[in-house]
Amino acid sequence: MSDDVGITVERNDAKGRYEIRQGDTVAGFTLFREDDQGRLVFPHTEIDPAFSGRGLGSVLVGRALADVAARGETVVPVCPFVVKYLQSHDVDGLQVRWRPTADAAGSDEIDAADA
Repeated sequence: MSDDVGITVERNDAKGRYEIRQGDTVAGFTLFREDDQGRLVFPHTEIDPAFSGRGLGSVLVGRALADVAARGETVVPVCPFVVKYLQSHDVDGLQVRWRPTADAAGSDEIDAADA
């Protein structure tokens, strides 16, 4: 787990992602994009292999989701890491729009309009 020394998480709207930095170095990011209903779809999270094993993914996603909650926005978790994080952590005030599961939808395809 990260000791959080020198760790920052910032929203980068120009790139559509939250970035986690160790000092001046981007150690990873979680992507987001706004869907046609104004919700933030989180499709992918990535930590640079040089920073793996430090718990930075959880720090990144936790802080990103807390920021989304503070802004009053709704999250649509698609990234498996974000889904897993939300299944085991509460984020105060966060509005989550869960996608139907493949079993419930009868297909594992994701409707691009709902992505």
